Amino acid sequence: MARTGLTVERLTLAAAEMADEVGFENVTVSALARRFGVKDASLYFHLRNAQELRVRVAMLALAEMADRAADALAGRAGKDALVAFADAYRDYALQHPGRYAAAQLQLDRETAEASAARRHADMTRAILRGYRLAEPDQTDAVRLLHSTFHGYVSLERAGGFRHTPRTTDATWSRTLDALDALLRNWPPG
Repeated sequence: MARTGLTVERLTLAAAEMADEVGFENVTVSALARRFGVKDASLYFHLRNAQELRVRVAMLALAEMADRAADALAGRAGKDALVAFADAYRDYALQHPGRYAAAQLQLDRETAEASAARRHADMTRAILRGYRLAEPDQTDAVRLLHSTFHGYVSLERAGGFRHTPRTTDATWSRTLDALDALLRNWPPG
């Protein structure tokens, strides 16, 4: 029997909040059940297993990130679009570290296709069309941008830039300047 008030959506949101508080790797069905004051078995009425819970949090995070990026990109092109997209990505990762980690979860092909990951790729490719990049350069540039954003955010969150007095915001800004310059002057294949 379903416990009153528990829904898949409510459990997913609570798991996402928990991920931000204690880390995505610490989100378990047992921990979530404790949060709601119920037995683990009560959650299995709504969820098949812990993997489904993890995937649902990943799907939520991808959708939230895509919504933020789309809002940031509205009406922008060129470097303005690149910076808006990158800032939305970084801000989400810093504000929601557990959800951001969830968004990195390896999804099976069918689930990935049904997720907002496609929207992320489409928005990135739209930005790159402004730089007049065609395939295969466009795919290479998508990978470069994601690697740069993810690497920077991951190092920043881990405290990897604390050893110098220069602010992470200043370096982030210069990194985006450098990416813009690279995209405008993409080397020929």
